[in-house]
Amino acid sequence: MVTLPAAEIRRAVRRGLEEDLALGDATTAALFPRLIRAKATIIAQQPVVVAGMAAAIQTFLMVDPSLRLSVSKRDGDRAKNGERLLQIDGDGRSILQAERVALNFLQHLSGIATLTQQICRAVRDYPTRILDTRKTLPGWRTLQKWAVALGGGTNHRYSLSDGILIKDNHLALLRRHRRPVEAACRLARRHRTGTLPIIVEVESLSEVRQAIAGKPDVILLDNMAPDMVRRAVGLINKRALVEVSGGVTLKNVRAMAAAGADRISIGALTHSAPAATISLAMTSARRAQRRHR
Repeated sequence: MVTLPAAEIRRAVRRGLEEDLALGDATTAALFPRLIRAKATIIAQQPVVVAGMAAAIQTFLMVDPSLRLSVSKRDGDRAKNGERLLQIDGDGRSILQAERVALNFLQHLSGIATLTQQICRAVRDYPTRILDTRKTLPGWRTLQKWAVALGGGTNHRYSLSDGILIKDNHLALLRRHRRPVEAACRLARRHRTGTLPIIVEVESLSEVRQAIAGKPDVILLDNMAPDMVRRAVGLINKRALVEVSGGVTLKNVRAMAAAGADRISIGALTHSAPAATISLAMTSARRAQRRHR
């Protein structure tokens, strides 16, 4: 299973609690001046790939180390609709204070992992890898890319230093060249550090031909329909890996894979994945005891 560094989890949780709890919880303080025993259960309300559980656990314990937690699902586990993920027992005030931050981690990251799994399953009959992008929330990149990996996806660049990706705006500054795509590839190969991969984004078959002449490692077909992707794959003829990006959804990703893409990068995995429906239900300890009498 893909793991996330404990220090990264603590950093994210600490920042989340600083946002939400730095000045206290006015509502809980007004209603419950003294300790109130309670039990809470976090439940999946849809099928999910669980992601963010370690962060949720850390959130509750950072608010109140005396809380007792019973973990039913770990990060990377699958959960069905209605299954329990986590149970928390202790001071209801502490549970209330941690609730929103813990659910934010679980809902957002499980949503990413679940969408990624759905897309990976759609192309499972093809040797196509599903990649994420750098379209992540500031400060959340490691968490979001980790959730993609839990869902079966592959991480693309973590930062601008991880590869040479020549995009449309880079090419716009090279328009003085008669063949800017080819020129960009040659410049990149001449000046790259070590063995950084060279990826060039193209938008037409004419640019595909320029890219082939420039000899990049990957030719990225941007916003092309499956039929155009198939034609481009034929032109490239295994002289570079073929990546497809732009407008890829669960509805058309299989067609892109069938057209011959080696890899498909999807920004929506991190910037538009719907939050998973996960809830926290709480009862007072006294009510829970009466129910079992």
